[in-house]
Amino acid sequence: MSDQDLFYLLALMKVEGVGDIIAKKLITNCGSAESIFKTGLNKIAAIDGIGSALVNNLKDKSIFEKADKELKFIQSNNIQVSYFQDDIYPERLKHCIDSPVLIFTAGNIDLKNRKTISIVGTRQITSYGIEFCRKFIEDLVPLDPVIISGFAYGVDIMAHQLAMEYNLQTVGVLAHGLNQIYPKNHKKYMAKMEENGGFITEFWSTSQPDRENFVRRNRIVAGISEATIVIESADKGGSLITANLANDYNRDVFAVPGRVTDKYSQGCNDLIKTQKANVLTSAADLVYVLNWDLEKKSKAVQKQLFVELEPDEQMVYDFLIKNGKELLDSIALECNLPIFKISGILLNMELKGVIRPLPGKTFEAI
Repeated sequence: MSDQDLFYLLALMKVEGVGDIIAKKLITNCGSAESIFKTGLNKIAAIDGIGSALVNNLKDKSIFEKADKELKFIQSNNIQVSYFQDDIYPERLKHCIDSPVLIFTAGNIDLKNRKTISIVGTRQITSYGIEFCRKFIEDLVPLDPVIISGFAYGVDIMAHQLAMEYNLQTVGVLAHGLNQIYPKNHKKYMAKMEENGGFITEFWSTSQPDRENFVRRNRIVAGISEATIVIESADKGGSLITANLANDYNRDVFAVPGRVTDKYSQGCNDLIKTQKANVLTSAADLVYVLNWDLEKKSKAVQKQLFVELEPDEQMVYDFLIKNGKELLDSIALECNLPIFKISGILLNMELKGVIRPLPGKTFEAI
């Protein structure tokens, strides 16, 4: 994208009354952001859903001064810009009707053809949440997923820290411009995150971390990933908003169940109870529902000689050796094991390199 194209896109996004949906409609009808400003106002007014007030706002010359200032900030700080029609724009986010027209990134982010999950939850993470989050991310390491979160206190920063600890790419979605960081205490994590991952935002350098920006931020967290995982949440909170947005985008949502008496399990339990989220008791649940294939990743654990199997694992392995390829349901039935348990057993066996998953939730021994 040329500087001229970016300049007009920035100007368009500063027109009062123009949001992401309206901007896309105008661009679709006129061909480009620049063409919008060079098209007769009568033709603009004739576009379905475009009112006279918005047309008059297009006459505001101050938007070009603001656009020029932001363009200079972008250029001088080496900020990467993705346009919603570009190939480099996150593919899953493209399919969200209200996705940002422009996103600004810093670091070394690579989401193309990657397994990507968002992990969210309370800012008051408990020892239960920390323990689950660590085991969950550790078990996903062979799949090399990208871990997305909001860089806030609690579950967010824990997910980022664990991703860095296990050398996974991690991306923080910010509710402000790239000229600052919030909360300030998390500035110490920025450099390492940018080495393998980084930061995404739709907000300009003039934006502050205002309350309403966090809700807007959450739609990116929900839309950019294959699935959203809620680790812990009270009965109200931003993570529940993110989960609802993910449902609206037809993405999978998972929630970690907890005791009914625990304050920060109430939101997760309610998501599960109302069938807005899958139950998440281990990484195996995620792998099963998303049908992820361990074998295709370069970091997948290869088969080891003389692997030690647990009794249930040995039973499943013997069954697959004898019968060849089998459906997950058939394995559970013939081995007399419940589905929730067989999922974890099969994941552990994949990690040990003794079986591999096939399309259609089928497995075979290696």
